[in-house]
Amino acid sequence: MSEKQELAPELKEGLKAEFDKDWRKELRKAIPAKERMKIPRQKMPEREPEVRNRDFKEVNLGLEAEAARREAQRCLDCANPSCVTGCPVAIDIPTFVKLIEKGEFVASLRTIKETNSLPAICGRVCPQETQCEVVCNLKKATGAPVAIGNLERFVSDVEYREGKVFVPAIPPSTGKRVAIIGAGPAGLTVAGELAKKGHKVTIFEALHIAGGVLVYGIPEFRLPKSILKAEVDYLEKLGVELKMSFVVGKAATIDDLRKDGYDAFFIGTGAGLPNFMRIPGENLIGVYSANEYLTRVNLMRAYDFPAYDTPVFRGKRVAVIGGGNVAMDSVRTAKRLGADLAAIIYRRSRHEMPAREEEVKHAEEEGIEFHFLTTPIRYIGDNDNKVKAMECLRMELGEPDSSGRRRPVPVEGSEFMTEVDMVVVAIGQSPNPLMAQTTPDLKVGKWGNLEVDWKTMATSIPGVYAGGDIVRGGATVILAMGDGRLAAQEIDKYLKDGQR
Repeated sequence: MSEKQELAPELKEGLKAEFDKDWRKELRKAIPAKERMKIPRQKMPEREPEVRNRDFKEVNLGLEAEAARREAQRCLDCANPSCVTGCPVAIDIPTFVKLIEKGEFVASLRTIKETNSLPAICGRVCPQETQCEVVCNLKKATGAPVAIGNLERFVSDVEYREGKVFVPAIPPSTGKRVAIIGAGPAGLTVAGELAKKGHKVTIFEALHIAGGVLVYGIPEFRLPKSILKAEVDYLEKLGVELKMSFVVGKAATIDDLRKDGYDAFFIGTGAGLPNFMRIPGENLIGVYSANEYLTRVNLMRAYDFPAYDTPVFRGKRVAVIGGGNVAMDSVRTAKRLGADLAAIIYRRSRHEMPAREEEVKHAEEEGIEFHFLTTPIRYIGDNDNKVKAMECLRMELGEPDSSGRRRPVPVEGSEFMTEVDMVVVAIGQSPNPLMAQTTPDLKVGKWGNLEVDWKTMATSIPGVYAGGDIVRGGATVILAMGDGRLAAQEIDKYLKDGQR
C-alpha cells in the first residue's frame, strides 16, 4: 500500500471476522504452523529460455491446481496480516489464499474482486515482491513469502479458462454520471468501483483499444492481450461504457462534458511523454523512445507478423538505455525480433536497478547482455543519418541521491565506442500535458504532473479527480490502481453529498 493510504477500519473488522470463521480454524488445525513453514515455495512453471526468446508467447505458464493449494498451505493465516496493508488496493489476501487451500477457487476470486476488478493483470505484472510479499510474516520467519501474486493469477486463470465470469449484483442507478478520461489501470479501476455503486460510468479513451500502458507498453510475453480483453469485458458487464478514439482536450473538453451532463470526472491519462538524455545524435534514424518502440510492437502488433505488417525496425545490435521494467520489456522485445546482440546500458549497478527481479532474471536467461556503470554520451551516425555507434562513459557510484540510490559519477578518461544499429531510450516518461493545457484551472506541478490532495485524489477543480502516472509520473500498475480505488471512494462521496 502506498504511504498515502491506510487500511480502512471496516476492512480491518472484516478481516477479523473472516479469521474467526470455523472453516479457517479447521484449516489451521489440519496443518500446524511449524509444518506450514517447512513447505517450500512452489516454483512458477516457465517456458525454456532458448525457445521463448524467439516468440511472444507468455513466459510464465501458471500454477497447476495442486501446486496452488500447496502454496496456499504455506500461509500462516496471521491474526494481524501485514500483507493486506502492503496491497495498494487492500485485497483481503489471507481469505482469498485460504479459500484456495480449501479448494474454493470461485469464492477466492470473488474475494479478490471485492476490491480489485483486474486480478488477472495484477497477478502477472504487479511487483508483489516489494509490496504485499515483502511484509508477509512468513518471509520474516523463513525468508520466502507466500507467492501471493502467483495465487492471484491462478484463480483468475481458472475463471478465464472456464468462461464462467461472476458479475456481482449492481444496485439501482443513482442517476449520476461519471466521465473517466483514460482507459489505463487507474481509469479502469475507478470505472469498475463506481459501476458497482450504481453510477453511470463512461470511459473516454484516445486509443482504439482500452488498457493504456497495459496494451501499448507491456509485451504479449508478460501480459497477453486476450487476458486484458477479458478484464475489460468484465467491466463492460458491470455496465461501464467505453468510447474509443476520443481525445478529451481535442474532441471535447471537461467543460464540454460537464455541459453534457457529467457530474464528476477522473483523469487517468498517464505518462506518455518520453524523456531523453539530450545528448548529441538523439535525432538519428534508429534512436527510439521506448514509448514509440513498444507501441509499434504491442499496440500495433508488429510482433504478430505477417498477420500485422506494422513497420518496425529490427536491429541486429540493439542498446537499451535504462534499468527499469520498461527497459527490460524493450530489450527482451528486441531479442525476440531478431537482435543478435540486445544489451542493457545502465549507469548504476545491478543492485540499484528498479526493474523487477523476475524480469531481470528472465532477461539474463534469454541472453540479454548487461553493461552496468555505463552511460552513453553521444550517438554517431553514418552518411544516411542512421545510428551506427555510440560513445559511452564508465561510471562509479558516489553518495546516495534523493532516490536513496548511490549517485553515478563519471570516471575521467574512460570513454569508449561500441557499434549499434538501434538504440531504445527507456529512462522514464513525463505526464501527458494535454489535459493541463486544455483545462486552465488544473493545478500542475513543476514536472507537469497534476497536483492532487493525496487523501482524496481531488484536483484543484471541484468534482475532478486524478490518479496514476498523470499524478505520479512513471509508476507501477498497482499504484495506479490504488489511486483509482481511493478516487472512486471519494467520487462516490462527492456524488452523494457534494463534499470533496
